[in-house]
Amino acid sequence: MTKISEFVNNDRDTIFNQLKELVSFNSVHNEPGLEDQTAKAAEWVHAALVDANFTPEAITTADGSTAIVAKRPGKEDAKTVLLYSHYDVVPAGNPDAWESDPFTLTERDGRWYGRGAADCKGNVAMHLAALRALDANGGTDLNLTVLIEGSEERGGEGLSALIEERPELFAADAILIADAGNAKVGVPTLTTSLRGGSQINVKVSTLHSAVHSGQFGGAAPDAVKALMRALDSLTDEYGRTTIDGVDCEGTWPLAEGQDTAYSEENFRADAQMLEGTEVMGAQDPAGATAIADMIWARPAVTITGFTSTPVAEAVNAVPATAEANINLRTPATMDPRATAEAVAEHLKKHVPWGAHIEVTILEANLGFETDPAKPAVALLGECLGEAFGGETITQGMGGSIPLTVELQEKHPNAEIALFGVEEPQCTIHSANESVDPTEIEKIAIAEALFLQRFV
Repeated sequence: MTKISEFVNNDRDTIFNQLKELVSFNSVHNEPGLEDQTAKAAEWVHAALVDANFTPEAITTADGSTAIVAKRPGKEDAKTVLLYSHYDVVPAGNPDAWESDPFTLTERDGRWYGRGAADCKGNVAMHLAALRALDANGGTDLNLTVLIEGSEERGGEGLSALIEERPELFAADAILIADAGNAKVGVPTLTTSLRGGSQINVKVSTLHSAVHSGQFGGAAPDAVKALMRALDSLTDEYGRTTIDGVDCEGTWPLAEGQDTAYSEENFRADAQMLEGTEVMGAQDPAGATAIADMIWARPAVTITGFTSTPVAEAVNAVPATAEANINLRTPATMDPRATAEAVAEHLKKHVPWGAHIEVTILEANLGFETDPAKPAVALLGECLGEAFGGETITQGMGGSIPLTVELQEKHPNAEIALFGVEEPQCTIHSANESVDPTEIEKIAIAEALFLQRFV
């Protein structure tokens, strides 16, 4: 490992400069006025892979994004490894919320700040660093494929269609998806489970139109209250999800000798909880529910939007309608659509006062899980542990990555591993997104070691 480690440690300036160039593109997919930015980002990735001795193909996908699929042949009969990441980003939002320009990679207090610095341009830079280190230290016999897409943050429909149309492009023995990260800076981590997800819309109506609260309030059914009560029924008094007919008591497996997979101290810091607020499930007198159980092993319901009369337009009237959007997260072992349908039936059962309720399931995405004992996944875990100088742990992740399921369906014998540079301090999707450069370096070392040792 020493030579690879030394090479990567001496490569920081190149890593920074490449990431700086890539961060400079405001590459939000399907955003009017930013078409040239996404095009330039795709061109940059294409050129970088040419420099890495790959033969890249720029493919315009069904959603208008450009996916870069690059190949580099190895020895005959050697195994194939696919490396994945994406160059698109979420919008930067209000520039005043940033301490520095979101599209100028800026070093501050030992971290690099910029939109996409971690998610996921930092992982693109990591792949490139790993490949340089590999080539400078004996190379590999493997056949290599690099896949860098351009619409992941907007659902990745283009790549999904491409996987369906041309599955042969993505055939591999091992697929390393760099779109996750360590549980904590310096703690080597494999993500072994992704929650599935569903989007649900619910509308409640109680009156033909709003009526005067002075004349009818108290007896006329309030649509906002009716919806609030229905939604509240999805949570018990301690904050745990409850869905009629659904097992909401799953547990996350602990490694031998492990007391907790996610400490309350770390979770409170990672989730940026206000002082005095309670972790859901923590106050049950019968015993607190483990945080890992709550976020990785059980369904979770989040109210992502709620609409009735805006406060600025409030009048003294009983609301006739109310509407909410629900984000339902399900563990990998649970059918997201069936669970969403159970949520719909639950809401219909629990809405009070005969209120009319309409529930629409907008989408449902499967979760994903992998066995850390599989040979390729286990090897990557060993390489991560070696690079960081500690034992690799496993974790779940709340976000769904549909391509994992799609690739697994098309290539059932491929081993899929998830890892990356996106540890909690990165605050991805928020203002002041950042990455720890040491995370990029250590993970690049691990990937280079894997590409040397996987046979």
